[in-house]
Amino acid sequence: MAAPREAAERRLFGRRFLTDPARLFQHNAWDNVEWSEEQEASARSKVQENSSQLLPHDKQEEYEVNAKRYWDDFYKIHENGFFKDRHWLFTEFPELAPNRNASQNGDSVHEFSNKEESNKEGLGSCENGHCSLETRAENQLNLIKSTPKICTEEMAAQKYSELNQSDGDYPGSSASYRILEVGCGAGNTVFPILQTNNDPGLFVYCCDFSTTAVDLVQNNAEYDSSRCFAFVHDLCNDQSPFPMPDESLDVVILIFVLSAILPEKMQCIVNRLSRLLKPGGMILLRDYGRYDLAQLRFKKGQCLSDNFYVRGDGTRVYFFTQDELDGLFTTAGLEKIQNLVDRRLQVNRGKQMTMYRVWIQCKYRKPAAPQL
Repeated sequence: MAAPREAAERRLFGRRFLTDPARLFQHNAWDNVEWSEEQEASARSKVQENSSQLLPHDKQEEYEVNAKRYWDDFYKIHENGFFKDRHWLFTEFPELAPNRNASQNGDSVHEFSNKEESNKEGLGSCENGHCSLETRAENQLNLIKSTPKICTEEMAAQKYSELNQSDGDYPGSSASYRILEVGCGAGNTVFPILQTNNDPGLFVYCCDFSTTAVDLVQNNAEYDSSRCFAFVHDLCNDQSPFPMPDESLDVVILIFVLSAILPEKMQCIVNRLSRLLKPGGMILLRDYGRYDLAQLRFKKGQCLSDNFYVRGDGTRVYFFTQDELDGLFTTAGLEKIQNLVDRRLQVNRGKQMTMYRVWIQCKYRKPAAPQL
């Protein structure tokens, strides 16, 4: 049972965390935070206020048409310095390293998360509306400053055409365990997987809308073309083929990616990705939940539609409910394995600010082929 003062501190919403600095050092994160009715009502009121003024239709069209440019600009500015390597992946999603020892995973998701978060100077960092879950890795990845060999959408289409003519010979065709990360960014998920999962049969595909992001991945010192294939891909273009055939993947990863897409296009994208899965294959998702800190920080004039916003840098973000995600995945024919809300109270010790984060984590599986 929480002490009265601690319970009161947990109920604070968006206010300064006024308490002893030594206490802040010891207690800087809580998991599974229960929200009071008052807090829920306050969050709902903030969203109603920042959604009361929608951007004009022509401006919304502009953000859709220029979406690629905005993300290219984002990665040109931040390179691999904004999002940190996601070493929490293997506790949240052990499917990414199935041979990893249980002792390496930690006893539980929340214990692992607290260990990482307690070593951070700033929790839940936010910049220009981008609020990251990622933790700081001790060793940052080094970039090779050389001219990249980017796999564009046209090259991916050519690869697909070649595999159709060469008896299934495509990147990773000889692998026994294939993972695709969609929206790979600078590689903050891909490289921890390659470093941690030493299964000789592993092959990792990764794609991004941004040519600049794929450039960063392919020019990273850790990039190994014998185990990884990075390519540019527009998920919203259903005529843009993947470089691997349907029913060839064991895992598809979506980490803070689906939320960046126009809501009316999400179902088509999930349908496409589900077709890539083998029977028994899984989609793993972690993304922004309704009333997350990032949503409450938006001002009037940044709302595109219900729970969908544009940041100051032109990139966009949606905030999900569990039911919305369940509808997307089950409509695509997938079975629910996990669909949970991770509500967390974090404290920025430097600024003495409380931050309530809301993320949703999902695992959905393609039904196994029926036995004949």
